[in-house]
Amino acid sequence: MLLHIHGFQRQSNPQPYTLWHSLTPQTRLLCTIIGVFAIALTPNGQWKTWGVYGLAVLFVILLSRTSIPQLLARVAIEFAFVGVVLLGTLFRREGEIVWSWGLIEITDVGLMVLGSVTIKVFLSLLMVNVLTLTTSISSLFQALLALKTPPLLVAIMASMYRYLKVLIDEFTTMRRAAMSRNLMSNKWATRRVIGNMIGALFIRTYQRGERIYQAMLARGYQGLPPIDKLPSYRKRDVFALGLTGVIVVLGQFVSFIIDH
Repeated sequence: MLLHIHGFQRQSNPQPYTLWHSLTPQTRLLCTIIGVFAIALTPNGQWKTWGVYGLAVLFVILLSRTSIPQLLARVAIEFAFVGVVLLGTLFRREGEIVWSWGLIEITDVGLMVLGSVTIKVFLSLLMVNVLTLTTSISSLFQALLALKTPPLLVAIMASMYRYLKVLIDEFTTMRRAAMSRNLMSNKWATRRVIGNMIGALFIRTYQRGERIYQAMLARGYQGLPPIDKLPSYRKRDVFALGLTGVIVVLGQFVSFIIDH
């Protein structure tokens, strides 16, 4: 979520009201967490299980009427960051060698692990981004509190979310000032200036954080975020959680039956 700068700005387009949106925020968060854990903890090579989970993820996407281009754009950005880690799973000593070049060897086990981890990452990113696209950040924080997440951790995430855009704007201003003074004429000068700006930004961040904290204390802040009353669980929420559990078990069961 933090990889998308535009995600920190309130979307102007109204969200459609669907059955997925009618679920409470904590139910949506729980369904997402259960789905991501089921996908990630499935052993490598269980293609049939991921087929079942993939159909379930597609059903959620269609049910929530999430914008497919926007969803894929977010996943593509995040995939660029984890792609290097994914390539590291390809080179393994186990299994039969299918391609080699000097010291570099690719085995069938490496290909299987790479495919498995890629599917896990892709399905998990789809689930998480559907959640963040259909649920406001404030509702997510309140849902975390409702699920007994440590309030201090939620307060840290809320502060980071609220002031990250301020720091980005500060860095943009510093970079624009450096460019107007022709301090970034070549790549070596650019690296030196950006390094100095990062150091200066760290000092400014610390000072701004102290001022904000003192202002919060003056206004009665006690170290805990305010907790709004969230909607209570209804029959549709219980059904959604039960259906999520059934799909998780069904995916493992289908793979077990077919393999045996």
